[in-house]
Amino acid sequence: MSSGFFIFLVSSAILILLIGRAISVVQKEGNEPVRGSEPGEGVHTIHAEYSSGFSGHSTTYTIPRDPQAYAKRFVPKQRTDNAK
Repeated sequence: MSSGFFIFLVSSAILILLIGRAISVVQKEGNEPVRGSEPGEGVHTIHAEYSSGFSGHSTTYTIPRDPQAYAKRFVPKQRTDNAK
């Protein structure tokens, strides 16, 4: 058996395994939603931190789970009922 044929067989076997694994992952995760959360009461709490050399910053965001309360955050506070 030549070395070229052996390399071809090993490469083909690896490729078949990778394709099989990819198909398996897509089938397993394809039916599940990966983004978002169910609407409800309460808030999500997000902690954000970063460090840049000698300094950094840390903050906490609270995001309402209710879609209407979330949308109200984007309406300017100075808005009047006459301005449409």
